Amino acid sequence: MTRTFVTGASGFTGRYLCELLAGKGHEVHGLVHGSPTDDLPGLRRSYDADLTDLAALKDIVAEVQPHHVVHLAAIAFIAHGDVDEMYRSNVIGTRQLLESLTGLRELPRSVVLASSANIYGNVREGVLDESVPPAPANDYGVTKVAMEYVASLYASRLPLVVVRPFNYTGLGQSLDFVVPKIVDHARRRSPVIELGNLDVARDFSDVRTVADVYARLLDRPEAIGGTFNVCSGIAVSLREILDLVAKISGYLMEVRVNPAFVRENEVRTLSGSAEKLEAVIGPISPIPLEQTLRWMLES
Repeated sequence: MTRTFVTGASGFTGRYLCELLAGKGHEVHGLVHGSPTDDLPGLRRSYDADLTDLAALKDIVAEVQPHHVVHLAAIAFIAHGDVDEMYRSNVIGTRQLLESLTGLRELPRSVVLASSANIYGNVREGVLDESVPPAPANDYGVTKVAMEYVASLYASRLPLVVVRPFNYTGLGQSLDFVVPKIVDHARRRSPVIELGNLDVARDFSDVRTVADVYARLLDRPEAIGGTFNVCSGIAVSLREILDLVAKISGYLMEVRVNPAFVRENEVRTLSGSAEKLEAVIGPISPIPLEQTLRWMLES
């Protein structure tokens, strides 16, 4: 049986990926944050370790002997209060994981590393492909650029695949993120919501689509050494999302623009190109955003 090791297995994306992989016949082992739990759908066994603890990671991967690895564990909230922790987790943690894998008697067939479209920053309009040079505009973006550079040091020793997901959402995402925040306000029939610039348009995918992409990349030898955007190719504004939520829920709330949430010189429209990705794994068939929002509102 194919053994796959997923870091961040109990996180938002990890939960969907582990269940999907198990349904495809994988024996899924996961690194989780905090106490190990074996009640996550699709997870054969979980392990608790700090990503920066090289000795612990070496012991875990030596026990699992994974055929595939998907590295999702990271601090992904841009406004996370502890910057030091963000750099330790996202950069040093990735380095220690990769180092631990080099010591295996049989190397994995693929190692998928989740970077972020945040590396492109806020300085460009329009559709972004993988040739656009990094220009991160926050610490999170910087950590992901650094992570990619760290990974490049292991590219000759490990079969690496780097993915750069654009915005994505779905049931179970933290309310720190804007779409779950809007959905939560609508479900609670909150009279008022405070947001930033309503006319900013971004590329949103469904978490189930993202998990499917990651799973499909594992068995694609032609993906090894590549970097791929994961996106829908469609930019949707917050105003449009508010309209869709009102349409589905039948509830219209008052929207107040809070200046504290408006970023200076924010790019108006930003979306990605999935052309390179689809050339490797085939058509993605993204779930329409309205369907995602209905799932989040009605579940």
